[in-house]
Amino acid sequence: MGTDSGIAVPELSSVQFSTVYNLFSLVIASMLFTALYLLFSRGRVAPRYRNAIVVSAIVCGIAAYHYFRIFDNFRESYPPGESIASAHLLSNVEFNEGYRYVDWLLTVPLLLIETVAVMALAKSDARRLLWKLVPASALMIVLGYPGEITSEIGPRLLWGTLSTLPFIYLLWVLFVELTKSIDRQPPEVQHTIKMLRLALVGLWGVYPIAYLFPVIGGDFFGGADGFVLRQAGYSIADILAKAAFGLVIYKVARVKSALEDPAYDDDHAVTGPADGTPARPTPGRDTVAV
Repeated sequence: MGTDSGIAVPELSSVQFSTVYNLFSLVIASMLFTALYLLFSRGRVAPRYRNAIVVSAIVCGIAAYHYFRIFDNFRESYPPGESIASAHLLSNVEFNEGYRYVDWLLTVPLLLIETVAVMALAKSDARRLLWKLVPASALMIVLGYPGEITSEIGPRLLWGTLSTLPFIYLLWVLFVELTKSIDRQPPEVQHTIKMLRLALVGLWGVYPIAYLFPVIGGDFFGGADGFVLRQAGYSIADILAKAAFGLVIYKVARVKSALEDPAYDDDHAVTGPADGTPARPTPGRDTVAV
């Protein structure tokens, strides 16, 4: 049997196992179908915003793949007991949190790219902003991983602190730049972008809190309960920060597209192709886009 570590526990009760199992299933469904929806809907926004929608779909697709891997790994790590009510003991296949970090290493930079893309900044401004954001996001994730896989409190705090430095810088740059861009955005999307700014700070704040659960310890935050809470925190935050965030990006793109070209207005059914040509309303149909 495997040993207790910073990322796994010797056993899970049937309730704890089912909770994590169902959460992973929820994430897979959310990511997969959001990715499909965004891909099928990309023709309903103006060509200049389609890259943001495609990148958002890629983010959800990558997350769905990695959660499939996490889901299978979890089932192998905690196989069923002799009965339904029996505890799920850790097998010789230890739960691998590395899948989650590889996912973040790929998707977090892409999330930043889609955010910048939907703001429709000048190319020089967008390039300058991404040069600040993408390296910081990669450094944040790389520095956090050694602390995630250790069972020692000291190294976990050390790597967590090092990872927090680019994390704070990242949030500061995003908050400042999104604030600057609000006045340059159409009034119809300014409120949404303000909420987007607050959501980024709030949602991304969940990750370091979940990371610290093993450090807090105790009966609730340590052991099996802490493991379940950490997986729940990461999973729910991923759904909100990727799938829900992608849908908000799509909403912003839809509104801005309608303002720039009436063919994309919500009062029309838009069937524009994905090859960059302008969309036109379909005669004889009266549907409302989401």
